[in-house]
Amino acid sequence: MNVNIHNFNTIDFDSIAIQPEWNLPEKRENRMHSIHAYPAKFPAFITTKAIEKASQNGITVNNIADIFCGCGTVAFESVCAGRNFWGYDINPVATLIASTKSCSYDDCRIEAYYTSILEAFEVCQIDEQNSVYKNERINYWFSKTQIDLLLRLRTAIYTSVDNQRYLNFFLCAFSNILKPCSKWLTKSIKPQVDPNKAPKSPLEAFAFQINMMRKANKEIEGIRGVAHINTANFLEQQFDEPFIDLVVTSPPYVTSYEYADLHQLSTLWLGYTDDFKTFREGTIGSLFHSEDFQLNQDKLNKTGSEIVSSLAKVDRRKAKSVAQYYVDMQLAISKVAKMLNQNGACLFVIGNTEYKGIHINNAQHLVECLISEGFENIEVDRRKISNKILTPYRDANGKFASIAESSRKIYSEEFVIFAQK
Repeated sequence: MNVNIHNFNTIDFDSIAIQPEWNLPEKRENRMHSIHAYPAKFPAFITTKAIEKASQNGITVNNIADIFCGCGTVAFESVCAGRNFWGYDINPVATLIASTKSCSYDDCRIEAYYTSILEAFEVCQIDEQNSVYKNERINYWFSKTQIDLLLRLRTAIYTSVDNQRYLNFFLCAFSNILKPCSKWLTKSIKPQVDPNKAPKSPLEAFAFQINMMRKANKEIEGIRGVAHINTANFLEQQFDEPFIDLVVTSPPYVTSYEYADLHQLSTLWLGYTDDFKTFREGTIGSLFHSEDFQLNQDKLNKTGSEIVSSLAKVDRRKAKSVAQYYVDMQLAISKVAKMLNQNGACLFVIGNTEYKGIHINNAQHLVECLISEGFENIEVDRRKISNKILTPYRDANGKFASIAESSRKIYSEEFVIFAQK
């Protein structure tokens, strides 16, 4: 469906037809996309579809960007397609995964490094003065025995791997075994302890993880592009000259959980911070960097202002969070316009949601942002969210549930929005 600027305010976004082309991939995703657990991963095939769509609109796509690159799904697909890639994410765990995915590796070299790691592990001495033993959150999630073993393994990795690309590979593997080796409730979308869980052996979990990643690496047919992964807040980036032909991205959901909470084990163990909460500041929509509510309201476009005003009547704190999110998104679209070459394009995948009966129309807000920045040829499609079971409700723990007073509604569709500069 083509969105016409003149009838924008009369469009019912939720009545837009679901387009099958955006629903399912034509082939199985490469195993590389599954080397590390990550919430709400971007569907890999959408990158290929986005490149095709840009080409159909007369765009020669050499350089691709993802302004919220997460675990690097767009990065991997871009470099495999022979394009150069620029990715930005404030979360260092995400950029570690993205950097690892965006490279290919010599399997013999992986095996040699892995053997060295195991040998170093056997002779590694525990340093009782290491800061991990004093970290309150690490002690909350791990037993003393697990901390001992994980510290030996981490030390063995750092002392055995002398190449940054391969070091990222093994640190990514280490990061992904932390939750299985902890008391973290398996597959929970909230940080909570499972008192009945038997944590996995770090060495066994690491062996399994490395084997899986080696198989994934062997599936790669060839990486012909170069990925530039930046651990940075995109909202703070300055672009003096345009250099990107296509932006493909999926912004964080307006009501999503703090990613700093979900990745706290990795941020602490990999030494990115002593206090994972520091990563909340600067995250899009986070109240930890929120400006004055009234000041934010004054910055909002028409759609954002109407939604925030409705929310303020039922939950002022949530209204403040959504206002900050929309202000951040408006700035993000402005910066996308600056980084795109003339005739370049962007493709956003974004979902609507609902909070206490208030419809939060993120897609409409985004389209209004694009119009304000002078984008043209705007097309809006809907797609089914992959791998969702039929019920659109979740209970207080985030697990899928039948409709009940205690459950909240989530949306099983999202929007694919294409626009040209």
